[in-house]
Amino acid sequence: MFEVVKNGPNRLDIDFGGKLDSYEMKTALDELFNNAKDIEHGRMLYRVRDFDLPTLGAIGVELSHLPEAFRFIKKFDRAAVLADKKWVKKASEIEGAFIPGLKIKAFGLNQEAEAESWLTS
Repeated sequence: MFEVVKNGPNRLDIDFGGKLDSYEMKTALDELFNNAKDIEHGRMLYRVRDFDLPTLGAIGVELSHLPEAFRFIKKFDRAAVLADKKWVKKASEIEGAFIPGLKIKAFGLNQEAEAESWLTS
């Protein structure tokens, strides 16, 4: 499951769960890139539930879209990740340390109010 909702002029809300195969990964990336076309200094709220690692085919699709992904990520200043697994939260924050200009902070699924507050600060 992967759903992207544009929540205002500079915000995307992304709900993600389960395991992505190559078709779902391509669809998800297309949805992300299309919804971010006009965003500048954006914010993202990720809700990650029951995450499973993607298939090898999905990883291949993601790697083939790296140039678009780098352009996409430059449109955003902050991302809050709501997750139920500690390793997903930790991996999100580590990823943020390697992406210049993007701050990523992880929260528990029950901390949506805190995540919203951090995104708007």
